[in-house]
Amino acid sequence: MDIWDTALNVILTALVSMTPVLELRVAIPFGVANDLGLWPSIIISIIGNLIPVPFIILFIRQIFAFMRKLSPKLDKLVTKLEQRAEKKSAVVQKCAFWGLFLLVAIPLPGTGAWTGALVAAMLDMRLKRAFPSIALGVTAAAIIVTFITYGADKLLF
Repeated sequence: MDIWDTALNVILTALVSMTPVLELRVAIPFGVANDLGLWPSIIISIIGNLIPVPFIILFIRQIFAFMRKLSPKLDKLVTKLEQRAEKKSAVVQKCAFWGLFLLVAIPLPGTGAWTGALVAAMLDMRLKRAFPSIALGVTAAAIIVTFITYGADKLLF
């Protein structure tokens, strides 16, 4: 594999990890399948998964307000997303840092960095308080995904 193929695979792995729903649950196996190696795939996936988080926390309310004005269909979508975030926020409200961490760390559909950032934004959590919790959760999710997908022997040796 030449440098251009490797660069393309790095970019694609990062983009997959930035995608809602897929996130690093898909990005880590994607990177490994495209010959990046396990550790580079993990690191690229963690970084890529964290890139959208500050933007979501800082700007999602303004984006939602704009979407609501554009069309009734987008208004329904925004309402649905807000309701989803509200359902997930109960865990976070009990113990903010660790609740947000748990929400992000469990690598199941409906959890992850995007949902965590959305919940943090809906709860008016400040970026400097929410980001470390989400970053720790993303790292934990990467470890869990790697253990489930490749086993402890690949991660440790």
